[in-house]
Amino acid sequence: MNFIELSKTRQSVRKYSNRAVEKEKIELCLEAARLAPSASNSQPWKFIVLDEPDIKNKIAKKTFDKVFYFNKFSLQAPVIIVLIIEKANFISMIGSKLKNRDFSLIDIGIAAEHFCLQAAELRLGTCMLGWFNEKEIKKILSLHRNKKIALLITLGYPAEDIKIRKKSRKNIDKIRNYNRY
Repeated sequence: MNFIELSKTRQSVRKYSNRAVEKEKIELCLEAARLAPSASNSQPWKFIVLDEPDIKNKIAKKTFDKVFYFNKFSLQAPVIIVLIIEKANFISMIGSKLKNRDFSLIDIGIAAEHFCLQAAELRLGTCMLGWFNEKEIKKILSLHRNKKIALLITLGYPAEDIKIRKKSRKNIDKIRNYNRY
């Protein structure tokens, strides 16, 4: 499919089948993320693949609680990817300081979207999660306290055929100007 079709197909999936995701497909998604561009080629990321049900479910349970339960669907996903922000290279760190802009977060977003677009091409569903108990997840994964979890991505086969939903987006005229604001 062409890129616009792929962009229209990719959507957040919140209902997963219990079908396991083939390791080859996980690796293709990781390869797409690995190839993402980054500031000064710093590649400030590390991916932890959680595909073992016990550990995956422990992490999934840290994405919701009694009050905020909107991520409870994460228990259904057969795979969760934990995206860790790694130390950027020297040039990128200096650039971030000089420009007061965290290039690592931009890089992580690009890598995460590469991952999700590759998954969509493979007819897999994903959902990026920014709401989670980082402190508890770090304990479970034995991550050093200085490490930062950028986001989690659920991954799996959708529970039903993906029906391409009409995306609610601003009209192009509302987001685009030429040559001036």
